[in-house]
Amino acid sequence: MHCAQQFRGVRLVAMTTVHTPTPTAPSRGAGVALMSGSALSNQSGAAIGSLAFDIITPAGVVAVRQWLAAVLLLALTRPRLRELTRAQWRLVIALAAVFAVINLALYSAIDHIGLGLAVTLEFLGPLAVALAGSRRRTDLGCALLAATGVAVLMRPQPTTDYLGMGLALLAAVCWACYILLNRALGRSLPGAQGTATACGLSGLVFVPIGIAVLVTHPPTAPALACAITAGVLSSAVPFLCDALALRHVPAPLFAIFMSLNPVLAATTGMLILDQHLDAAQWASIAAIVTANATTILTRR
Repeated sequence: MHCAQQFRGVRLVAMTTVHTPTPTAPSRGAGVALMSGSALSNQSGAAIGSLAFDIITPAGVVAVRQWLAAVLLLALTRPRLRELTRAQWRLVIALAAVFAVINLALYSAIDHIGLGLAVTLEFLGPLAVALAGSRRRTDLGCALLAATGVAVLMRPQPTTDYLGMGLALLAAVCWACYILLNRALGRSLPGAQGTATACGLSGLVFVPIGIAVLVTHPPTAPALACAITAGVLSSAVPFLCDALALRHVPAPLFAIFMSLNPVLAATTGMLILDQHLDAAQWASIAAIVTANATTILTRR
């Protein structure tokens, strides 16, 4: 999938710093179209990237994606590395570690349990951050609804892949850590400099990993094309579409739309990868998406 967290960081900065006037109907329609294009591109990129797993493994695909994302973000933001303080570097290094783990965990989870379920479980991360410490009855209900969905997804069955689900939950933990670290960085660094620097460090971490994988698993031209396509569709295209969409729609609507990604991921997995889910799994995805969207709506 999913899901390059570094570009979510740029979107988060935009959502909290850019003032968007009350959109007109045509303007909002353009924003919805852009958000739809972003989400479909993101999930399609993840699906296409997974086609290369058998040749260069999930680690190889993640390495290529990280390199592309690092080059793009560093070129766009041009962070001033010499001006970073020791405290800022600690946050940047921690965020770089989160980037490295979350993408590898998510892509490995996709290899085990499929795109839809992996993205759905990953979305528990931001939901947990939103619900943490809340005493509202609505939030308690959302937590119970999401927990019910997770329990159904992870119920013991002959085909249950606990390793894949564990990797997806690890990605969820990393996404929660990403949100908290990004908040801390946003208080001390302007724009997306911290996110871009962390992305660059993460790309460096994957240099020896990527080389080792590509040497032991010689890539074919189609596999490399899939990995590169994943980097473009899941990084560059969503970044551009989201930046433009935020000029047409308010930030709350943007956040609500992002919560629909698990449904889009499951649909994309079915259409591109022939990954079909049963009724209980679809109901679980709907429960987690509803919990996430309800939390955002009621907080606004």
